Amino acid sequence: MSMKTKIIVLITVVGLFVAAYYGLSPLWRTVTLEEAAPTSAKVTISARPIADTVAHPASGTVSILKGEDETILRYENFKTINGPDLRVYLSTDLEATEFVDLGVLKATEGNVNYSIPAGTDLQKYRYALVWCEDFSVLFNSADLQSK
Repeated sequence: MSMKTKIIVLITVVGLFVAAYYGLSPLWRTVTLEEAAPTSAKVTISARPIADTVAHPASGTVSILKGEDETILRYENFKTINGPDLRVYLSTDLEATEFVDLGVLKATEGNVNYSIPAGTDLQKYRYALVWCEDFSVLFNSADLQSK
């Protein structure tokens, strides 16, 4: 094997290792956050259990809290695995065909608040989703209208 071929093989192997690490490393990172619930807020949708998917275990509850100036989606005792580009959505279905993006997943464990934009029709958006934007995959969900 020539020196040029050895260098190309070495660069390819290193490149594949870096790409694999970048793609898989979020799975091993745990981010914990403990945000307090807004003190002036009252519960408008009580705690709903989080449903995980086969490949993405999760637990905890989701509630909607309404304050004087804001509405909050609140995860409590939340726990999930990490992944690339995870977002929190309010969605009309589990496929995220129509949704309101509440932002990047702030933590994989803990009690976390997400502001819901003013004017959002909470009757329309039945589900709270953690959604992987990169792969268009559902990580977990909560049915906000279940009884």
